[in-house]
Amino acid sequence: MSTPNASLCLVLHNHQPIGNFDGVFEQAYQDSYLPFLDVFEPYDRLNISLHTSGPLMLWLAEHHPEYLDRLRLLVEAGRVEIVGGPQYEPILTMLPSRDRVGQIQAYAHWLQRNLGATPMGMWTPERVWESTLTSDVVDAGIQYTVLDDYHFKAAGLADDELTSYFLVEDQGRVLRIFPGSERLRYTIPFRPPSETIDYCREVAARHPGAVLTFGDDGEKFGTWPDTKVHVYDRGWLRSFFDALTENSHWLHTVTLQEAVQSTPPAGRAYLPDCSYREMTEWSLPVAAQDTLHDLQHEMENDPHWKSLQQFIRGGYWRNFKVKYDETNEMYSRMMHVSGRLADAEAAGRDSGELATVRDDLYRGQCNCPYWHGAFGGVYLPHLRNAIFQHLIAADNELDRIVGGGAVQADAADYNFDGQQEVRLSNNRLCAWVAPGRGGRMYELDVRDICHNLLATLQRRPESYHRQVLAGPSTSGDDEAASIHDRVVFKQADLDKRLQYDRYARKSLMDHFYDEDATLEAVMRGEATERGDFVELPFEAKLRRGSDRVQIQMRRDGNAWGIPITMTKAVTLSENSDRMQVTYLLENLPPGRPLHFAIELNFAGMPAGADDRYFSDVDGNRLGQLGEMLDLKNVRGLKLSDRWLGLDVDLAIGRESGIWAFPIETVSLSEGGFELVHQSVCVQPHWIVTGDADGRWAVQFELAATCEQAANQPAEKAVAQM
Repeated sequence: MSTPNASLCLVLHNHQPIGNFDGVFEQAYQDSYLPFLDVFEPYDRLNISLHTSGPLMLWLAEHHPEYLDRLRLLVEAGRVEIVGGPQYEPILTMLPSRDRVGQIQAYAHWLQRNLGATPMGMWTPERVWESTLTSDVVDAGIQYTVLDDYHFKAAGLADDELTSYFLVEDQGRVLRIFPGSERLRYTIPFRPPSETIDYCREVAARHPGAVLTFGDDGEKFGTWPDTKVHVYDRGWLRSFFDALTENSHWLHTVTLQEAVQSTPPAGRAYLPDCSYREMTEWSLPVAAQDTLHDLQHEMENDPHWKSLQQFIRGGYWRNFKVKYDETNEMYSRMMHVSGRLADAEAAGRDSGELATVRDDLYRGQCNCPYWHGAFGGVYLPHLRNAIFQHLIAADNELDRIVGGGAVQADAADYNFDGQQEVRLSNNRLCAWVAPGRGGRMYELDVRDICHNLLATLQRRPESYHRQVLAGPSTSGDDEAASIHDRVVFKQADLDKRLQYDRYARKSLMDHFYDEDATLEAVMRGEATERGDFVELPFEAKLRRGSDRVQIQMRRDGNAWGIPITMTKAVTLSENSDRMQVTYLLENLPPGRPLHFAIELNFAGMPAGADDRYFSDVDGNRLGQLGEMLDLKNVRGLKLSDRWLGLDVDLAIGRESGIWAFPIETVSLSEGGFELVHQSVCVQPHWIVTGDADGRWAVQFELAATCEQAANQPAEKAVAQM
């Protein structure tokens, strides 16, 4: 009887996103990337396929070129296959076709220049797949990629059929796709190596010559919580490589390229729009996510569940743009820049100058802050800030190359919601206003430092908040737990910090509260909203002058059932870092005081540091930005961030009360549940009484003044592609 044989493709995906802290890169290098290479090098019978994302590879080239030297030797020895992919790790389905191809080819060129490797395969970021990607991926020069067996099961294929790669086709282009095993994702490295070997033996016995594929994050080997001790200190990885070596007479570890060259495809398949199982769940609305989880719990012991499970799917990745308005804001901003760049190319602008724009655009497409699951994602302010930093930088450069007026006002459906938004800009500020959504300002760019002051986040329910309310737990044994199974609190009493917002945390949000509303009630989102101005549409007019532009918005609404007309205008002048805002309330009832507040939010100015602080109009410090303020009879407030070199100065034309408080979320990250500072909310408020004509008005000025920043994001210093 012949000995069963099989091939095992070990595909590692190492990634750190654009905008992550330099210390995080270094820690991951010391905990995962370097020790993995140290353990792997002596096992000369083992071959792997390795994908290192563009942001991480650039950082390695700058900070640890010796790592690339070692990698180059392993490539030359045929032990490591370098896997390509889109340059800055975007979700390909959210990009225009031109940027999909461009990102993949740009990274392939870098790998050829710096590692002497011509990638034939690629890593598909987050394994988010749509069939129409096939033609773009093939046109970019790629022959094969890795998705999950979950994708294939969603197409109706059974485990026993997933014994090799498959051929997929679109518009006559053919691509090979390897089905990554979910079972191997959960045994490696969390279970004893023998479990992986036994599983491979079972498959080999049933299907001699089968190809099994493990494709997952390299950070599982040292960076994920508790894995460094488990994988290296306790010797799991050496034991695993020993087991593979001892069984190498029948279980051959090969690269994806070797598998394609030596093994025929298992057949053809057309895969549905899909991603890995957990991602489909995370993309669902919270109520649907809860229903799915409850159903899975109820059914897991049902004898029919194993047969039914492959037909139970979650949602669709693109709906993260619906689940989180903040994701759509980044996406629509990215699409605007991409369109401007395409227009500049079509107009024959200098390709060398546009290369800088393209690099910033591609960096602004990095996927991590565009979604949220077991990782911080959209909840991490520094990642959102980095996206906007690069998109604003690209926009600034396009203005320089293409030209335009010193001050501009434009209207279009910028965020794809079927309504017209307005963009007011000069060389210092760029404001994006949505008249159809309460006349709110949803983006405010400080162009000198490429910073969006409204890269905020709304506090909203998440499915995992049920776990927060239930309290922390442990894995229950000495083995490292999968990141999907851990319930760890990084701060105490997080269950008491869960607060939800009825509305987005943007600016020029207009509230009417009860006269006795308190700072605490407003901060917790418990103050009753008595007006209908926060979300409902305003009529808008644009006014353009030679040196200034203005949007004027008007709404006939009500508060407490009382008809009120509100007009608000935003004016931006040439070469100014100051924005003028004017409010007029009309038809106010005589003798009836109304409590009126204008909400402003400021993001990217973190709390908890002495160099980020409030001060009054006389320059007296009022505390750090994370503190609560309840000011009476004042005419302004300043927020300062010395690290950014930014002062945001609110100067009000009449005496006001001002509430200020932090917006904090309880979210899920790699290390557990954590409290994250998202923005500072500032609300000037008044007890309003109309004059003899039933009118009341206020004017204020918002200035964003920059000086030389005390620091810059580390990744900006990294060598260019």
